[in-house]
Amino acid sequence: MTEMRAIQIQQGAVFEDGSTKESTVPLSFGNDTAAVQAARSGVAMCDRSHWGRIQLGGSDRLSFLHNQSTNDFKRLKPGEGCDTVFVTSTARTIDLATVYILDETVLVLLSPNRREALLKWLDRYIFFGDKVTLNDLTEQTVTFSLIGSESTALLQRLGVDDRSKQPYGSHWLATLSGQTVRIALGSGLALEGYTLTADRASAATVWQHLTDASALPLGDRAWERLRIEQGRPAPDHELTDDYNPLEAGLWQTISFNKGCYIGQETIARLDTYKGVKQQLWGIRLSNADAGTIATGTIITAEGEKVGTLTSLAKTEQGIVGLAYIRTKAGGAGLHVQVGEAEGDLVDVPFVTHARLEDRP
Repeated sequence: MTEMRAIQIQQGAVFEDGSTKESTVPLSFGNDTAAVQAARSGVAMCDRSHWGRIQLGGSDRLSFLHNQSTNDFKRLKPGEGCDTVFVTSTARTIDLATVYILDETVLVLLSPNRREALLKWLDRYIFFGDKVTLNDLTEQTVTFSLIGSESTALLQRLGVDDRSKQPYGSHWLATLSGQTVRIALGSGLALEGYTLTADRASAATVWQHLTDASALPLGDRAWERLRIEQGRPAPDHELTDDYNPLEAGLWQTISFNKGCYIGQETIARLDTYKGVKQQLWGIRLSNADAGTIATGTIITAEGEKVGTLTSLAKTEQGIVGLAYIRTKAGGAGLHVQVGEAEGDLVDVPFVTHARLEDRP
């Protein structure tokens, strides 16, 4: 990692704590605007190695994960994957994770600030006789996201077969600059791209190879901006004890017919009785100064409280954010007041507000 950090510094990286320690995150490469544009219409690469990676082993690994989160893992085969949500017994959100099914193990990609909590959470539910093992691979591996419409073309130039038509979460092993890399469909955002995982010893070689091939380095600050623009909910912002995955717009991560799992009764009841009282929306502010607004700000419409601001980012087009809004108050197009600023609710592509079969 020291070698990769040196490469990133040469590319303009500024780190989260102002140092170059291996544990720090590239906050920016001094190119945030260009990197965001590349993620939209070219190819950018984000270092997500500070995200958690947990490996589940043992013959009961799939049934165990099936019972601990919202998606259906008994339908998946090696080489496939999906997103899932870990929730409490009352269906409050813990984390949004991406799961990859391997031949003998399962790899789970977690948010950076949820790894230790999820390890403890999962370990609590491994009972005597369960053939399940947990292994934290975070310090042994790295994860990069290739983001943008030119991601497939870049990989093809590097000798990787085009598998872009396969389902989301599909993954396979490939060789990049002599290094073995697991490539998975999906960038982590609602943008075209791939998630790459490799041994930590390969980090510098793979990073250099991909950036030399025209992937523009993208820092964590630009990732956060894209996350908000795209509507991906994050722990401590949209994923907290205050909200459930239906409110967070994560319907696509939930199986409604797989049977019992932690939090299932609450989610089923909310779905059956149309009990989702608030929903996550994007918000675009028209006359705001980012310094005068903070997350947690109350949102009103016609003088009545309708929601709460949960995330905020500054873009070339103005201030954008994410907010939970009362379902009965309305959705996209609703004009709202956020502190002293005004704005309108907008659709964001990562979020859904109903089951697939019920969407217009």
